[in-house]
Amino acid sequence: MSTTVAETLTVRELVTRLRKYFVRRVLFPLGVLAPFAYFFPKIALFYAICGAYDVSRNHGLNFSTVRRYFIGNGFMTWVLSPFNILLDFLSLPYINKGVYRLEDLPPAYQEEVKRLMQIAKDENLVARLEARANEFPRTMVFFRWYGVNVDTFLDVPAFHQPWNYIQTIGVSVFNKKVSTSKHFGFMRASLRILYNLNDMADNSAYIEVGDKISYWRENKLFIFDDTLLHNSANETNQVRYCLFVDMIRPTRFPAVMRAVISGIRLLTQSFKFVYYKNWKVLDF
Repeated sequence: MSTTVAETLTVRELVTRLRKYFVRRVLFPLGVLAPFAYFFPKIALFYAICGAYDVSRNHGLNFSTVRRYFIGNGFMTWVLSPFNILLDFLSLPYINKGVYRLEDLPPAYQEEVKRLMQIAKDENLVARLEARANEFPRTMVFFRWYGVNVDTFLDVPAFHQPWNYIQTIGVSVFNKKVSTSKHFGFMRASLRILYNLNDMADNSAYIEVGDKISYWRENKLFIFDDTLLHNSANETNQVRYCLFVDMIRPTRFPAVMRAVISGIRLLTQSFKFVYYKNWKVLDF
């Protein structure tokens, strides 16, 4: 994910972008994917089928989405597509809707989401974060990370209570005129839940998933599968504060989903700073 801002490129920056473009669009397909398909045709065919199914889940599918998925920032999603498809099967009979309403979730899941939203309201998080979060284009504060509570500068004990389904609790802050590029998440063991904490004045603050756009001024709650192509935008003159939550997918095998999420935590905790390289993560 990258932050989109108005900019004038220097010659050096332009050369760097052209080099990255050449590596991603030409060198990688010809130098890596083509030889792999030649020497391992059965594995390549298997991944081609999995990837074709996986990327086809994106509504409003076009060439740009396909390109991003296979040779852009969706490449890791493609690499993990067989595993994600297995998680889809383990989630049956709960079919992945892509974009969810709260009432699409089982009652116990709904209760946890409502309880979390009420805690966020009661804690007045916007006022408590305002002084520190406004210094940077994008800021993230985590209170819970893939099933484990996190100590941070902002003490919210209610976020550290036991949760059956909620795995990650954070607050993301977008400063004025800041947006992300279009990108894919990489794992479908959880659903992403976003809840806007402050009132937005117009429809220039929104989240886009495929061909669906949800405006924070109109709908404060948004639930979706983040392995679909998406981006968030705040083109307003306000700072946007949003509760950032991951919840295990509805499934008859919740222990399996929790185990997957625990595995992700172990694999990513040492390089969280890389995954959130475009964010300022506030700890202390």
